[in-house]
Amino acid sequence: MALEATTVERPLATQPPPAAGTRGAAARWLLGLNALLVYTFLYAPILILVILSFNASRNVSVWRGFTLDWYRSLLAGAGTLGLYGDTGTVAQDTAELARNFQASGIVLALRNSLIVSFSATAISTVFGTMIALALHRYRFRFKGTFQTLLALPVVIPDITMGISLLVFFSLLFRLLENLLGLRMALGFATIIIGHVAFNVSYVAIVVRARLAGMDRTLEEAAQDLGANEWQTFRRVTLPLIMPGVLGGALLAFTLSLDDFVITFFTAGVGSSTLPLFVYGMIRFTVTPAINAVSTLMLLASMVLVLLSLAIQRRG
Repeated sequence: MALEATTVERPLATQPPPAAGTRGAAARWLLGLNALLVYTFLYAPILILVILSFNASRNVSVWRGFTLDWYRSLLAGAGTLGLYGDTGTVAQDTAELARNFQASGIVLALRNSLIVSFSATAISTVFGTMIALALHRYRFRFKGTFQTLLALPVVIPDITMGISLLVFFSLLFRLLENLLGLRMALGFATIIIGHVAFNVSYVAIVVRARLAGMDRTLEEAAQDLGANEWQTFRRVTLPLIMPGVLGGALLAFTLSLDDFVITFFTAGVGSSTLPLFVYGMIRFTVTPAINAVSTLMLLASMVLVLLSLAIQRRG
C-alpha cells in the first residue's frame, strides 16, 4: 500500500497587517500636530507681545518698523503711562516726558517689587527650610494634616487666597484698633505677609525633595567625630541641601516678583508693585511701552527659573 506524501502547511509568522504601520504613522502625525497647535496657542501670544515691543508705531496693531525707543523711554522714566506728545514719535518726546515723569513711574514700581520680593524670599526660605527639615525627620501628631495644609497654597486659586488674606487683615486691623487703639492699613507689610503665605509651601517642597536624596550617614559620621547638632547642620547638612535651598529661594523670588492677584488684594496706597503698575498702564491706554515692560518681566522670570533649575541639577 503506497503511502501518499502529504505536505503540512506551517502557519506563517504573525505579522501586522500592512495598514497597521500606516495607522501608527498617522497617529504619530496627529499627536505631533496636536502638540504643535497646543504650544502655538500657549506661546504665540507671548511671542507676538515681544515682537510688538519693538514696534515704532504707537498703535500696537500696526507695524511701522523696528525701534528700541520704548525701552529707552522706560529706562529714562518716560513713556511709563504710554503717553507722548503731538509729534507722534517716542524719540522726540522722551527728554520732555522724562523731566515730567522723572523716575516716579516704572522705577518706583520696580523698586517696590524688589523690596517685596527680596523680603518675602528671605523669610520664606528660612521658614520653608525649617518646615522641610521637620517634616522629613520627625514624627509628630497631626503631621498628615499639617502636610495637607502646607500644600493648600499650591493648589487653591490665587483669587481665593487673596480674598482670604484681605478679610483676615481687615478683621485683624479692626481688632487691634478696638483693643489697643492702633490704626493700621494695607501696605508693604501686608503684601510681604501674603507672599510669604504661599512661597513657604514652594520652598518647603523643593527643599524636602533635596532632603529625600541626602545620605544621613554623613551626619552620623560628623556626630561620631564630635560635632554637635548645630555644627553638623552648618558644616554637613546645609551644604548638602544648599542647591535645594537656593532653588526654592529663586522660585519664591520669581513667583513673588510676578504675582498680581494676591498683591492686588493686599496692597495699599503707595505700595504699587510692577505688575500692578502695568495693570494701571493698561487702564489708560495700550501702547508698545506695555509690551516692553511685559517683555522685561518675562525675561527676568525666565532667567530666574532657568537658574533655579540649573542649581538643582548641579547639586
